[in-house]
Amino acid sequence: MRFLRLTDALLTATLVAFGAAPPVPAAPASAPHAHAHPAEGPHHGTLIELGREDYHAELVHDEKADSVTIYILDAAAAQAVPIAAAPLMLNVRTAGTAQQFPLAEQPQGTDPEGSSSAFSTTDKRLGRALHTKGATGHLNVEIAGKRYVGRIGGHSHAP
Repeated sequence: MRFLRLTDALLTATLVAFGAAPPVPAAPASAPHAHAHPAEGPHHGTLIELGREDYHAELVHDEKADSVTIYILDAAAAQAVPIAAAPLMLNVRTAGTAQQFPLAEQPQGTDPEGSSSAFSTTDKRLGRALHTKGATGHLNVEIAGKRYVGRIGGHSHAP
């Protein structure tokens, strides 16, 4: 080990003496993320990132009930986040045609008065649009006074 340090020192001194830059140590491996990235939400739906994972939304398409529900979740996509009870707007583009779908608030049992962590619709056109190959879109939502836009591409169905 001592021999290697001496060899490195001599190599560096030789390079500097002849005008060459000394070797640069390799950069340390990047640190892993401090949190996990779940593959699906707690309702087995597709996750939509809001901000830089400040929050998540979960899109659940229940074909039996013919409904689409969006749940607002925390950064870990685990806990409900109640927001002001006002309809959310889901924008979907299929085959070059854009459509807007309002989702009405569906307060859950633990949501405070005047807020909701779930929003849904039974508009059959939305279910068909989500099934269209290549369908994309975005969700507009305001949380704690800040506007977020989440990208949508593909989705899961309720079990």
